[in-house]
Amino acid sequence: MTLLNDGTEPRFATDVITFYHPDFWGLESADAVRAWALANPERFWERVMNALVEAGVTGIELTFAPGDIDSVLRAFGSAPAFHRDLAARGLSVVSTFIADSESPDWRHGENLPGIVADAERRAAFLAEVGAELLVAGLPMRTTFGTRPPFFVDAAYMARMADIAHMVGEAVAQFGVKLAFHTESNSTLWYERDIDLFMALTDPRYVWLCPDSCHIALGGGDPVAVARRHSQRIALAHWKDAVKPIDVELTIDETVFAQQQPYMTELGTGIVDWKGWADAMSLTPGAGIVLIELDEAADPVAALRAGTAVVQEARA
Repeated sequence: MTLLNDGTEPRFATDVITFYHPDFWGLESADAVRAWALANPERFWERVMNALVEAGVTGIELTFAPGDIDSVLRAFGSAPAFHRDLAARGLSVVSTFIADSESPDWRHGENLPGIVADAERRAAFLAEVGAELLVAGLPMRTTFGTRPPFFVDAAYMARMADIAHMVGEAVAQFGVKLAFHTESNSTLWYERDIDLFMALTDPRYVWLCPDSCHIALGGGDPVAVARRHSQRIALAHWKDAVKPIDVELTIDETVFAQQQPYMTELGTGIVDWKGWADAMSLTPGAGIVLIELDEAADPVAALRAGTAVVQEARA
């Protein structure tokens, strides 16, 4: 097993989306899970935390509802209370993800005050639970062929960089780093998008959270991206892909479901896990391995299997 510079092994973490599959809750649909969790936040978090302990995974990334900050506050009353409950089980928050649908639209300049305020609220929560990573994404592309066309060009990316600087500086006041996730069909998807955005942003305020699956879905090389930007990777999502997306998807509220068939559990797809693990070991985010498994029917088994793949890759 490859050790970190301080002689320790990395901690394993996962995104709370791992626990969103209806079968895990004995419910019929994703909508039913959201409704039940909204009505029973304490029971939702109790089961998620028990499953984390059972799987031997100690860290969690919060995301959109039902595993969001508001749900935590309804269940526990405060961030410190949540922190104490997690700590009693040997668990902790490592990051929180800003879902595109739950924050002001970055494409509209008049939203900047709201964008910054939203990020500061999340950063304040992270500081209270002892975490220091806020993960964001850039806006989605439009469906190919849409008129008028939307181009991800230098002018667009410069505007995104300006906003990222403002947000990164604001959350830094809370001791929090802002890292950008490479989401499929977003404007930070292709290798070229990532390189351009990284070139235009200040490394003191803007970090990268590469997702091995999404980069591969865009036809890119996740290992090459990780090596090129190694010193700016604060966290990474370890996720496997079946193959690159080979059709033009309709980019609307259904796009995430359309992408799902191209994703798979670790070790069953095309990602070079040995190369990825080697590259990740040289990054500032080497201390955390975040295994992402969108809606696993048996999350404990899936996390254990994913952990085994990572351990083999790092051996």
